[in-house]
Amino acid sequence: ADRSRGKERGAVLLAHPWLEWGQAYFHRRGRIEALRAAGYHVLTFDLSGFGGSAPPKGFWDRDLEDALGALVARAGGLPLGFWGVSSGGYWGHVLMSRRTPFCAAVFEDVSPHLIEWSWRQAPAGRLFYLIFRTFMRRAYTYLDLRRHAGALGARAVAYIGGTDDPGIPAADHRRLAELAQAELLLVPGAGHLAAIKNANAEVLALALATLEKGLGPSLGEPRA
Repeated sequence: ADRSRGKERGAVLLAHPWLEWGQAYFHRRGRIEALRAAGYHVLTFDLSGFGGSAPPKGFWDRDLEDALGALVARAGGLPLGFWGVSSGGYWGHVLMSRRTPFCAAVFEDVSPHLIEWSWRQAPAGRLFYLIFRTFMRRAYTYLDLRRHAGALGARAVAYIGGTDDPGIPAADHRRLAELAQAELLLVPGAGHLAAIKNANAEVLALALATLEKGLGPSLGEPRA
């Protein structure tokens, strides 16, 4: 966990993408520094099977729920925000649609369905995906974020992505943002996980604005 600088405004949970180094991903591109400078405490963690964590024993929304419990215990009643990238954001939708303690959420490079993303990005497994969709329809339907995006419960939500992400068409970003009544930043020419690289200032600015809208007023401003 990282403590905020100056007055405490809230606490933010960061959920990493499907990369082997897990939470270490967030020590790049300035997310943590920007959040701390704005007055937010930050908690990062390793999803099961990544970084220094144990192998998974279920879907990764359980890991997020455990991390949320740790954040609540440390936050001391501060309002909570969420920032999930790729798979971290995906499982954040699943958690938030059934439990909504987060006042604001930022989703970066999130596909509306893991199987649809895998169909495009890992075509060698298409027979398995077809079998899963055909014979496990309830699970397939449950994993569709288009069924969750409208029930996130946060006061402010934003989506961020790139126009050239081969696994997530721009239309998918737009659909999730529409369903969640959220802000949307599509970075021209950016591929997967590249929006924050190609438009770092814009991504950080939207994330901070979303957290401010959901968690409360700027430093020194009275609450309405």
